[in-house]
Amino acid sequence: MFGAVSLSASALTPWTKGAFETRQYRNLFVEMGYKPADVEAKLHEVFNDVFRGPNKVYFEVGDSMGYVSDIKNHDARTEGMSYGMMIAVQFGEKDIFDRLWRWSKRYMQHQSGPREGYFAWSCKTDGTQNAQGAASDGELYFITALIFASNRWGNDTGINYKAEAQRILRCTMPREIESDPNMPAFGRQQGPRMSYLIDPTTHLITFTPDGFGNSFTDPSYHIPAFYEVWARWADDGNAQLWNDCAAKSRAYLHKATHPQTGLNPDMSNFDGSLMKGWGGRRNGSSNFRYDSWRVPMNITLDYEWSCADCEWQQQYGERIQNFLYSQGIDTFVDQYRIDGSLPEDDEILQAGGFRKLRHSIGLVATSAAASMMCSHEKSREFVDALWNARHEPFEDGYFDAYYDGLLRLFAFMHLSGNYRIIFPN
Repeated sequence: MFGAVSLSASALTPWTKGAFETRQYRNLFVEMGYKPADVEAKLHEVFNDVFRGPNKVYFEVGDSMGYVSDIKNHDARTEGMSYGMMIAVQFGEKDIFDRLWRWSKRYMQHQSGPREGYFAWSCKTDGTQNAQGAASDGELYFITALIFASNRWGNDTGINYKAEAQRILRCTMPREIESDPNMPAFGRQQGPRMSYLIDPTTHLITFTPDGFGNSFTDPSYHIPAFYEVWARWADDGNAQLWNDCAAKSRAYLHKATHPQTGLNPDMSNFDGSLMKGWGGRRNGSSNFRYDSWRVPMNITLDYEWSCADCEWQQQYGERIQNFLYSQGIDTFVDQYRIDGSLPEDDEILQAGGFRKLRHSIGLVATSAAASMMCSHEKSREFVDALWNARHEPFEDGYFDAYYDGLLRLFAFMHLSGNYRIIFPN
């Protein structure tokens, strides 16, 4: 007991080298005095909540497939499918990984045509596509998870993981496609248009690979260290491009986060500025909201793995925690304007049929993950708040087993040292 108290009272010191160099990972829970056995048990409890518990979001189909469902929206999304694959490879759950990949390839991935290689971002749980277009973060995670699977399990166990990753990468290179007559007028271009995952001018990830969405980006899609994974192990001949993308993504995040609050918009222009019109205040896309929650955790991941921008990242971590702390460690809400003011009712993004500001466990989780970058005393309170938070329905009945559950699991992986670079065996 004395040892635990002593640990809890000691200063938390962020590391200055990343796991690409050291292959070491911090268990911040243990540093703060939590017992290793309790941390391990809690991590697996949170994993089981997502994949095996009564409120699970993972479902198996037949002998060889499975999907992750956004329960409240009754669909399967590339976001959740690719997150599920990343989690599965981190935990060594090969059967889950393979099932998710087979379902994604069969129902989501376009095997031919102008969108070949890309994935329909939303499908019904029977596999019927709700939309054919891609959301670029799905491809980002699919590629990285497949490379890690290749590194962990090889490519001769029934799925050639590296070849699948290379195919996606090849298909996401800039190419000319015909304009889609079914696209809304504001996003339709006359004549041929270009499709690309990464904007060829700025080297930043697009919101969507084609149409109006490839003219801007989403801050929560930026995970620079993933590009370093591609540069090392994709073997696609583009290592220099991917390293450049990592550097450009880090520079972009400096511009896309508010200098006082640390908050970032849901979407932004490639230069980090707020969007006007369709993506501006009229629909709240310039506000910090659901997508935005992921940014603290994504910057944490880049810090842990690469540490190439550690000085700014440490400042950012404390900046956003300082803002949220000022709103109340147990009461900060899940949507703000980036200057820290509250949005008006018509700016609040609804979820699950509710339009309401909440103290959501998803943001509790990602703000706690940022403690990996912080040395101020507040960071301990964020970690404790996550540990003690109960993932259960709100009084009005709203419950998000999917998004809140996945972000909660990722945060526990970070803080326990179990979100790792998977080097080749």
